[in-house]
Amino acid sequence: MRVTKLTIAALAVVAGLSLTACQNEEVAAGPEPAASAPTANGDDTEQGEGHEQDQDQEGTTAGTGSNEDGKVADCRTDELEVTASDVTIEGDTVGTVAVEFANGGGRDCTLTGYAGVDLKTNAGQLSAERTGEEAPSVVLKDGKSVWFAVTYPVNDSGGSGVRVTGLVVTPPNETKSVTLDWPGGSSLPVTDGSGTPVKVGPIGSAGQGD
Repeated sequence: MRVTKLTIAALAVVAGLSLTACQNEEVAAGPEPAASAPTANGDDTEQGEGHEQDQDQEGTTAGTGSNEDGKVADCRTDELEVTASDVTIEGDTVGTVAVEFANGGGRDCTLTGYAGVDLKTNAGQLSAERTGEEAPSVVLKDGKSVWFAVTYPVNDSGGSGVRVTGLVVTPPNETKSVTLDWPGGSSLPVTDGSGTPVKVGPIGSAGQGD
């Protein structure tokens, strides 16, 4: 019995020492650090915001019709509403038709120089000559308009002259044309080439109401 009691006591001492050692190791190691908040969501948010900003910038570029080099792209015929009206002042020996380009393309675009202008007549097609004025580049905002002038000799000869049946307009740097009714005088005087020719001014050479 004495041996058994000693053995039990010895086992108790060993168990106590083991428990103490484990506790000491836990104290030495200290509490486990709290898990850090995941940063993946934060990174995704920043990347998402940056992506949205990039999309906004790209949308702005597309909306203004800018090219890769930042310049505003040329206006296309299909983006323009083309109309013409006679603005001749009574008593003038030269008639004037104002041609309007209204931008309905949903973006800003550029018109540079001269439009192509041809008159359809009963004697064939007649191309207008350029006036030679400086031809600036005009950025036409979406929903806005710009005008240019077509001048022609008034037929006051009393004769039938050359009958005008239509007006063909081609925007600058385009190949697609628009055919309109001719709003000016119904005829041009017959000349031997020494008379006043039909002329077209540059973009912006006529204003609203001119």
